[in-house]
Amino acid sequence: MSTHSKSKPTGSFSFEFFPPKTDKGAARLETERRTLAALGPAFFSVTFGAGGTTRSGTITTVKETMEQTGIPAAPHLSCIEATSDSLHKMLDNYRDNGVNRIVVLRGDLPEGMTSPGEFHHANELVAFIREHYGDTFHLEVACYPETHPEAPDPDTDLDNFANKVKAGADSAMTQYFYNIDAYTDFVERAIARGVDIPIVPGIMPIVGYQQLVRFSDACGADIPRWIRKRLEYYQNDEASLRAFGIDVVTHLCERLLANGAPGLHFYTLNRAEPTATVWRNLGLPAHQRDGAAPLRDVASSR
Repeated sequence: MSTHSKSKPTGSFSFEFFPPKTDKGAARLETERRTLAALGPAFFSVTFGAGGTTRSGTITTVKETMEQTGIPAAPHLSCIEATSDSLHKMLDNYRDNGVNRIVVLRGDLPEGMTSPGEFHHANELVAFIREHYGDTFHLEVACYPETHPEAPDPDTDLDNFANKVKAGADSAMTQYFYNIDAYTDFVERAIARGVDIPIVPGIMPIVGYQQLVRFSDACGADIPRWIRKRLEYYQNDEASLRAFGIDVVTHLCERLLANGAPGLHFYTLNRAEPTATVWRNLGLPAHQRDGAAPLRDVASSR
């Protein structure tokens, strides 16, 4: 499909983990994290479970990541069941432990829950942090190039994103996608709406068929038919599926960076090898964090 680029893309590159729930998972994450840390990302992010399922794990994983790698770690922080008091305690804890970046989300409502709690939307959480902590934290927010699955329409979804930016977000990372036109169209529409922060594409390496279909159906990420049919065909041939998936994602990243995307945020699923392979295919150097260039917006180069 692609002759992989050997140029040196610049921008902000980051990796996402989820907190392990078992000792075996913790040992595996330590190994995978070491591999990815050697690549020198700008930061790691650590997810935050809804309804308290992994909240303590988030704090522990963030601290361990920074201590063991020396690389900044950004905890996810959601509105689910958050109160002003609980947020102050968490944010004070993060600040006192050297955290300077947070990913602010509404969060997925657990089954049976109709309201997240005191804070209903991520823009409210962004505004709360800015009011009480000023510029202590760099605030990342999420956005959905193919429209959030709960949004009534694309314009309302874009309005919700713009509200997060107006509340004080510094940058954004997208839900993963495999259609570059969805991303470039979304960025152009956001810029036209007055959004002026970097919008970093979220990248999901392809490591399996059933899991990817399940994730994508849940979050509203489209898998183009030609990709889905090839993955379906290869689902019992792990080597061919892996090779095809790496090629698809590498080519997507090449095109994004060539069009001026301000970096890449990889959803690693706690697996280093697929992301590291894409990284090498792109010609990204180790210690990219130390030499990252100023961020650019994707529309400026089109």
